[in-house]
Amino acid sequence: MTTLKEFEDALREQGMHMALAILQKLRERDRGKRSVTPARRIAGRKMTPELARRILELHATTEMTQQEIAFELGVNQGRVNEVIKRGKWLEDDPNAPEAIARDRAKARMRGAAGRGRATGSGSAASPKRPARKPGNQAQLTLEDL
Repeated sequence: MTTLKEFEDALREQGMHMALAILQKLRERDRGKRSVTPARRIAGRKMTPELARRILELHATTEMTQQEIAFELGVNQGRVNEVIKRGKWLEDDPNAPEAIARDRAKARMRGAAGRGRATGSGSAASPKRPARKPGNQAQLTLEDL
């Protein structure tokens, strides 16, 4: 299989300047369409025993991947994996480890929003994490690659 660089070199050796110009235009067009966007985070539905049973049903009766099941049901793929592999969320027990973890995470989110951290106006670092030491860090851009 030929690499793009080898193909370009072959065009150059053959004197195919028009093909090289077209290739350059395609590169510029593609470069203009590139964008770096944040990953899509699915807020998702609350996991319930009914939803967990639906996940198991889709897993058993279809050829859908975990990601496809997650997208179909509006949940995170990690939750689909937990249900399929570990049988989590099949019972409506508020003392189950996954329910406790969910409730703690929700409480942290509410607390962070109340302190203004969600909007980026927090004034100090979290007491659990030490402040970062300033260093000589470089910022890469897409053009650098």
